[in-house]
Amino acid sequence: MGASHCHIRWRVTNMASTKWHPDGTVLKQLQPPPRGPREMDFYTQVFGEGCSDPLLLALRPHLPTFYGTWSSPDTPNDLYLKLEDVTRRFSRPCIMDVKVGRRSYDPLALLEKREQQIAKYPLMEEIGFLLLGMRVYQPSHDCYVRHDQLFGRSLVKDTLTGGLARFFHDGVKLRKQTIHLCIRKVQNILRWFESQKQFHFYASSLLFVYEGASGVHAAAEPNNNNHHHHHHPPQDFSRMGTPTKNSCGRGGCAGDLPESLQNGAQTHSSPLNLGQSNGNGETEMEEEEEEREEDSGGWSGDEGTEGHVEVRMIDFAHVFPSQSPDEGYTHGLMNLLSTLEKILQD
Repeated sequence: MGASHCHIRWRVTNMASTKWHPDGTVLKQLQPPPRGPREMDFYTQVFGEGCSDPLLLALRPHLPTFYGTWSSPDTPNDLYLKLEDVTRRFSRPCIMDVKVGRRSYDPLALLEKREQQIAKYPLMEEIGFLLLGMRVYQPSHDCYVRHDQLFGRSLVKDTLTGGLARFFHDGVKLRKQTIHLCIRKVQNILRWFESQKQFHFYASSLLFVYEGASGVHAAAEPNNNNHHHHHHPPQDFSRMGTPTKNSCGRGGCAGDLPESLQNGAQTHSSPLNLGQSNGNGETEMEEEEEEREEDSGGWSGDEGTEGHVEVRMIDFAHVFPSQSPDEGYTHGLMNLLSTLEKILQD
């Protein structure tokens, strides 16, 4: 969610297939053929050392960086994609996974698969995107609020804007500048799609990440293997299911949202406790705060800067060569932009 990647759609029910490398990158296990080889071929084509195609070079900033493949000496047949962890530099990453395109099935899908995908969210063909999940940090309660795929599929035309707005609300205020920055990045991706006829993307997503903390909490050292416990990879959302109750200890996280964001859609949410004990008598949060006091350097997380947000494309197991514009994906991007702009207007 990578993410997405522990990359913007890491799946809680499939965490065994996703690992963190000691260098901070994410290891995403290759899916069975043809999906896995197709995704690997796409990454290899875009990030190949000999790549000189201006179109592919222009696409690179919109993807998590690909560092090749990796396998363990103990299990050499289990191949992993080695990818940038898009959430790594954030202290309290707010993460959202949005599937983009009018169709979530590719041209090779059987009729049964097509009907199944359409039935999951009939509105997809009309609006061109589906909210797969989000987790939003609320500083006032020091906890995360999470909405899963059931919440996203419960959204209809009248509740879509309010549902998406939840991602940008910190429990006290709407982060309008963050929305502006996300709009700018999505516009850049749209411009790339309007310039290309080389690929069609199906069942691919956008990973949105922004810094939920502020001040000293946002002076983040890179997340590493020892500190990723509450930085669930973005791809967890798509198969998350209805989350279990998990109190943040302060109560009322979801209830702090304005009434306009609470009505109109079935809610499947729960706050996530950041202060879970690590078994050493201290919470993870307390340990991280001590480390940040020792190292106050790093990225500041200022909401008004470009570095405050990331928007990356993820999930490429269903990318096909083409000789025509990807109208399905472009349609979804345009409607997503309209919805983001409507949040600001409302």
